[in-house]
Amino acid sequence: MVVLRLKRMGRAHKPFYRLGAMDKRSPRDGRVIEQLGWYDPTAPDERQHEIKLDRVRYWLSVGAQPSRTVNDLLRRLGCDAKPGTPFDASEAASAPASAEAGSADAAPAEDSAPAAE
Repeated sequence: MVVLRLKRMGRAHKPFYRLGAMDKRSPRDGRVIEQLGWYDPTAPDERQHEIKLDRVRYWLSVGAQPSRTVNDLLRRLGCDAKPGTPFDASEAASAPASAEAGSADAAPAEDSAPAAE
């Protein structure tokens, strides 16, 4: 069974965690199937985490079980952490595409290309 859990990094009194999809039988700081992001509880709120929510949703859709701490963290990020929830790849792909489309409008590519006469 695959579980989503935090892997402790950092040093004494300075915790830092990596979120990973792991086999349930592996130790807490053992081998990871896929690295899904990181969480730093001591950092300011705006820089506390960087998590690939589309990949987390995928792992949840195929039945991965989040740990209690990961479940709480995902709820704070607005991700439905129920295992077995269907994963819609088009929905996950549309969010980054719309963000890129907005930045592409700001910098037109026509000005950089030489005019063909």
